[in-house]
Amino acid sequence: MVLQMPVDLAAPYKSGSQRARVVSEGWGSRNLYCPRCDSPRLEPSSVNTRVVDFVCPGCEAAFQLKSQSHPFSRRVTDAAYGPMRRAIEESRTPHLLALDYDPLSWCVRNLTLLPSFALTISCLEKRKPLALTARRSGWVGCNILLFNIPTDARIKVVSDGSPSDPATVRRRFRLLQPLEKLGYEKRGWTLDVLNLVRSLHKTEFSLADVYTHSDELQLLHPKNQHVRDKIRQQLQHLRDMGLVEFAGRGRYLLKF
Repeated sequence: MVLQMPVDLAAPYKSGSQRARVVSEGWGSRNLYCPRCDSPRLEPSSVNTRVVDFVCPGCEAAFQLKSQSHPFSRRVTDAAYGPMRRAIEESRTPHLLALDYDPLSWCVRNLTLLPSFALTISCLEKRKPLALTARRSGWVGCNILLFNIPTDARIKVVSDGSPSDPATVRRRFRLLQPLEKLGYEKRGWTLDVLNLVRSLHKTEFSLADVYTHSDELQLLHPKNQHVRDKIRQQLQHLRDMGLVEFAGRGRYLLKF
């Protein structure tokens, strides 16, 4: 993977956003590979295809590339809230690639893969409607809340200017892939419990440790009145996925 971006592609453009778009997409065309299968490349989507920027020629997985000249911290700005929410509920979201680059050298610094099945209602933030004076008055956008996505599902493709081994990226993707078969509500619960467990910052934890954060899960799932039952159920699911291990007597081990 070459981290130097093809800045020459920006020459015909004056707009900073257009320059960033063509350069980052040009870089992606030459360097991105599929994490879902063994394809060594992704192909640009058809011109004017909304949301999808790249498609895998092997498994036909769809990808959207978001790029900016400073690191993504807590949020990724996305499109309209309503359509994005419906896309999550109907499992139609593409895999998201968040890229940040050095604006002076035009070199990729970080690239994070967010699998489509890691995008849940819990990580969707509704933005304020645009002002009445705005060209698109009343339009409501959304943000992807990175801190509501478990670190397991924020897969580093490039980290601090160092590319990850594609085999490692694909292994981490496959580890989470069972979530792809679940409905958005079920996988939302699984990911929220995993995120909570990660927030404990313990390699060994107890069921009681997780129960102390029941109120946080209740806020994310206000319609469910059996949060503790759900916690136990999701820990079993995480065990089946190989992410946690039962240690007996209400204790668990994180395996990764």
